[in-house]
Amino acid sequence: MATRAQPGPFRPAGSAGAEALATGGAASAGGPGRPGPLQDETLGVASVPSQWRGVQGIRRETKSCQTASIATAEASVQTRKHADAEVQTEVPAPVGARTVAQHDSPRLAAFLRRVEAMVIRELNKNWQSHAFDGFEVNWTEQQPTVTCLHTLGYPPAQGQGLHVTSVSWNTTGSVVACAYGRLDDGDWSTLKSFVCAWNLDRRGLNPQQPSAVVEVPSAVMCLAFHPTQPSHVAGGLYSGEVLVWDVSHPEDPLLWRTGLTDDTHTDPVYQVLWLPEPRHSHRFQVLSVATDGKVLLWQGGGAGQLQLTEGFALVVQQLPRNTKLKKPPRGETEVGATAVAFSGFDPSLFVLGTEGGFPLKCSLAAEEAALTRMPSSVPLRAPARFTFSPHGGPIYSVSCSPFHRNLFLSAGTDGHIHLYSMLQAQPLASLQLSHKYLFAVRWSPVRPLVFAAASGEGDVQLFDLRKSSQKPTVSIKQTQDDSPVYCLEFNRQQTQLLAAGDAKGTVKVWQLSTEFTEQGPREAEDLEQLAAEGDVAVPGEERVQ
Repeated sequence: MATRAQPGPFRPAGSAGAEALATGGAASAGGPGRPGPLQDETLGVASVPSQWRGVQGIRRETKSCQTASIATAEASVQTRKHADAEVQTEVPAPVGARTVAQHDSPRLAAFLRRVEAMVIRELNKNWQSHAFDGFEVNWTEQQPTVTCLHTLGYPPAQGQGLHVTSVSWNTTGSVVACAYGRLDDGDWSTLKSFVCAWNLDRRGLNPQQPSAVVEVPSAVMCLAFHPTQPSHVAGGLYSGEVLVWDVSHPEDPLLWRTGLTDDTHTDPVYQVLWLPEPRHSHRFQVLSVATDGKVLLWQGGGAGQLQLTEGFALVVQQLPRNTKLKKPPRGETEVGATAVAFSGFDPSLFVLGTEGGFPLKCSLAAEEAALTRMPSSVPLRAPARFTFSPHGGPIYSVSCSPFHRNLFLSAGTDGHIHLYSMLQAQPLASLQLSHKYLFAVRWSPVRPLVFAAASGEGDVQLFDLRKSSQKPTVSIKQTQDDSPVYCLEFNRQQTQLLAAGDAKGTVKVWQLSTEFTEQGPREAEDLEQLAAEGDVAVPGEERVQ
C-alpha cells in the first residue's frame, strides 16, 4: 500500500492553520467534497520481472579426461648357482699353568743384604743430582728439516718486476699479506703497486690468486696488521703517505689515509707499527718512521683521515755523544730513520735504525723540543737517549728480544748482525752472515736463542745460539738465482711458520722443524748469560767478546 499526500493551498501560519492541521483538514474552508491537504490513499502494487536473469541462466558444462593406460610387467630373476659355506675355528688347546722357577731363597736374601747399602747410597746421590733439572719429556714427533709449505705470488705485480718489500701475519695467524714495491735504484713514486693477502686456511687455496688485492698508486714499502682486527692492515708508501686498509672489503678497502699535508712524511716510509694508546689499551695508533728524520703517531679520525697526535724528529745536533760518529754532510741536520722496534718490557722504549748505520735508543716520553724547522701541526720532540756503535753502512732492520729487556739485534748493508745490550754502546757480538746486504732480522717469538735473517744472496738463515754463535744452524735457499730476500716474519700464532719475501715477487711460507720451535732446558738462563757476558756457552767454540 502506498500513501500519497494531496496538494493544498498555502496558508499562513497561525492558530487557524494549526487547527486545520490538527483535524486532518476536516474543518477546512475549502468546501464540502474536497479532500483536505493531508489524506491517506491506497494504490495497487506494480511489479516488473527481471529479463536479465532469464538471459543469464546458469550454464553448465561437463568435461572429463583420462590418462593413458598404465603398462605393467612382471619379471623374476633366479641366481644360477647356490652355495653354502661354514667356518669353524679350531678348538683352543687348554693353557697349562706356568711353572714358577725355583730360586735359592737363602742365597738371594744374602745377595740383597750385601748390596742394600750400595743401592741406597746411589739412590741418594741420584736424588741430589741436578742433571735433569728443567728437562721436559716431549712426546711429539720430531721434524728434522725445514720445508716449504707455500710459494705465493701475484702475477700482475711480478710482471711489472715488483719486489716483495714487506710481509705481515694477521692476529689469527691464518692470513699473510705482502707489499709490492721496489727497493733498488730508481724513482718509484708514481709506480702503481699492490697489497695482497692469502688466507692459508681456506680450502682450495690458489697460490697465484690472493684472497684480497688492493691497488695502490705508489710503491708500498712496509706493512703491519692490526693487533686485534684481523682484516685491518697499515702501510707506508714511497710517497710518504700512511694508509690503513680493510682487506675484507676489496671493492672499497681504504679506511684512513694521511693525505699529502704538512704533517705527511716527505721521504719514503720504511716501517709502520701499531701501538696501544696510553690511556685506552684497546685502541691503537699507527707509528711511522721515514728517512726524513720524523717519527709520527697517527690516529684514525672522521672523513677517512689519519690525524697526527704526536711527533718526533731526529736532529744531528741533539744526538747523544756517548760514541764517536761520522760527521754528517755539510748542511744536513735530519737523521733518516730506516727501522724501528719496541721493547716488550717498556712500552715507551724503542730502538731506531738509521741511514748513518748507528742504532738509537729512544723514548716516547721525551719532552725536549726538536731543533727543526720542519712544518708540523703538533710540536716535534727529540726522542734519542743513547747512541750505539755503528755498522759499516745503513741499518735495514732492528728487532728487540721478547725474552730479555736489554737485548736487541740489528742488520745492515755491511752484511753483519750486531747483538746489542741497551746498557752499553759496543755490541756484545758481531756476526758476518753475508758479503752482501742483510735486509731483515727477527727474534723467534718462542725460542729465546733463535733468530732469523734475510740476506742479499737469496738465503734465509736460522740461528740457534745454543748450537753455534758463529754460523747459522740452517741456511734455506729462497731464490735459485741469488736474488735478495727483502723481508721475513715469524708467525706468532702458528709458531712453526715463517714467511719470507724476495726480489722475484714471491712469498714463501716455511715450516720450521721442531728444533726451532721447542724451548730447551735452561735456555732462558743461557740468554741471561749472553746478556751478562756477551756470549753463549757453546761446547768446542771460542767465546765471542
